[in-house]
Amino acid sequence: MKIAIDGLGKMGAQIAKKLHEGGHEVIVYNRSPKSIDEMAALGMKPAYEKEDVAKYFEGEQAILWIMIPSDAVDQELAEWMKILPKDSILIDGGNSDFRLTKKRAELVAQSGSVLMDVGTSGGVWGYQNGFCMMAGGDAETFKKIESILKTLKNPTGDYRYFGESGAGHYVKMTHNAIEYGMMESLAEGYRLLKEGPYKNLDLVSAGEVWQHHSVITSWLNELTVGALKENSELKDVEGVVVESGEARFALEVGKEFQIEMPSIQSAFDVRIASQKGKINFATKLLALMRNAFGGHKINEQK
Repeated sequence: MKIAIDGLGKMGAQIAKKLHEGGHEVIVYNRSPKSIDEMAALGMKPAYEKEDVAKYFEGEQAILWIMIPSDAVDQELAEWMKILPKDSILIDGGNSDFRLTKKRAELVAQSGSVLMDVGTSGGVWGYQNGFCMMAGGDAETFKKIESILKTLKNPTGDYRYFGESGAGHYVKMTHNAIEYGMMESLAEGYRLLKEGPYKNLDLVSAGEVWQHHSVITSWLNELTVGALKENSELKDVEGVVVESGEARFALEVGKEFQIEMPSIQSAFDVRIASQKGKINFATKLLALMRNAFGGHKINEQK
């Protein structure tokens, strides 16, 4: 299938490579020409201007996967709507607010095209392990893009269709909110080992034994152990933890529907407090976790 990728960041580049290696005809567009050159060197078709993307689809239905920060989606969609032909399929694979996704889908529909939301998880390991994808939008259009998702899930990822526009981003938002709580619990537990009554406990050994079919065995704990092996004292880690917006969205929905989420709220509050200077071993470990699965900068400032 022919598909264009807009955004060649940490995940967008992996998606492009995985689709290219899976036999799809991939067109790459990005604000940075260097990223385009790197993908073109692998055999993908370069598009240095948005108009170049449209030319590749001349006479065909255009399919465009957008993988950019959520705050840039509105402007990007507006620009693409002026360039792409009617009946195009646009896929927002980022962490957009599902409420905005529903409104954006209506605007795209007015232009004669379709917007699908495909919340994508897997971080910087998606290329190797396969991506986990949560889709929403028009059911018939989902069938048209399913071959793309089948390629991206290999070898051990997966995908599901969840219904009307915004549903995919809603499920992904919930996933990320849960992620906040799980990360916070692990970080607090390792801090308890580090600063509790027993001095010099081997945190790596504790984490490794937990990975052998204990109740908290998880990929997240595996990544945490790996991070501790490399930097057991968390040297040169400032401990400021950025929040991406997903837990914030989830908490807003919880308040609207009177759904209490004390664990996620507490995890969110810790991140906000870290941005105001309240840092400790746990927040430093949170920063390392984010780097381990998502490639986020360890000392990233809000």
